[in-house]
Amino acid sequence: MTSDCYFNSWATTPGGAFMYFTAGEYTINGNGYSIIGPSNSFALYVQFSNTTLNLNNVTITGSGGQNTVHVASGATLNASRVIFQENTNTSSPLFVAAGAQAHLDDVQFLNNTSGLSAIIIASASGSSVVITNAVFRNNTAPVNVVEARDGAAVRLEGCIAFENNVQTGGSTPASNTGTIGVGVTLTNNSVSSGPVCLALTPQPKKKKKEKVPTAMPTSTPRPQIAATHVALQAATGATFGATFGLDSGVHFRQLDGAGIGVQSIIDAGYLEAFDVWGYVEQGVEVCFPQVGRVVFLDANTSPRAIVPLTSTVANGKTCVSINSPGSLVLLPN
Repeated sequence: MTSDCYFNSWATTPGGAFMYFTAGEYTINGNGYSIIGPSNSFALYVQFSNTTLNLNNVTITGSGGQNTVHVASGATLNASRVIFQENTNTSSPLFVAAGAQAHLDDVQFLNNTSGLSAIIIASASGSSVVITNAVFRNNTAPVNVVEARDGAAVRLEGCIAFENNVQTGGSTPASNTGTIGVGVTLTNNSVSSGPVCLALTPQPKKKKKEKVPTAMPTSTPRPQIAATHVALQAATGATFGATFGLDSGVHFRQLDGAGIGVQSIIDAGYLEAFDVWGYVEQGVEVCFPQVGRVVFLDANTSPRAIVPLTSTVANGKTCVSINSPGSLVLLPN
């Protein structure tokens, strides 16, 4: 994808879904953009046992109707670095039918509403959902956040965080309770509350081996850290802002030289670098904890174009604003 994809008409859409997949294997590489579904029907429908849909680095939002994503009997969904955000469904945002498979890795479910019982439903015998590393935050459901029924199986692995989810069933709505339904196995480092994990860590590209420059010092190489903006601010001293708030679907991570991937910038002795992706078009501000000049590596070009940015300096911090995804690198003046 090179831009957000909006539903606007049923004129050419088959199967009662915005996007309908059948008889084959399909891949959507979202590049951090969004699929905005219809308010009264499926956003994505994966049909038949010989159908596989691979979703990568995309936000699915704005969908209503029965399900946001429906994986029909025998079909397969593979989702990596996917955000399900602000979908309101009469059934569930993700529904996996009998005999269907869903494999979710580094995903987030944010501010979704289920009208039936759960945010994720594995519906019947033979259906299977495996989730590795995920955040469930501010979702509302009558019974559970994740639920397996009638012989279905759900397995949650790695770092799973449940935070501020609301169960509306019963006489008194409860926060973060009734999270796990029957037939769900919770393993490894999973937790019941708190923003412990951040999903959506972009896959690093292979970069040239860094060389140690003689003319200018380089910063100490550091791991490419995926963290919540709160943890990242605490670790680096940087500050972040977004027009619609930092929980609106914009994401940040700290980069080392390998993550920057441009030898001339590495050789210039970069001071700090962050990758920014997701809902960046709303307008995002990053303030580095040092004074310097900032260049932007534009994710919309390949190889990434190097664009000098106009910055402001206040209280010893260098601040810039962007409205498209890419990497921000602070260099010495």
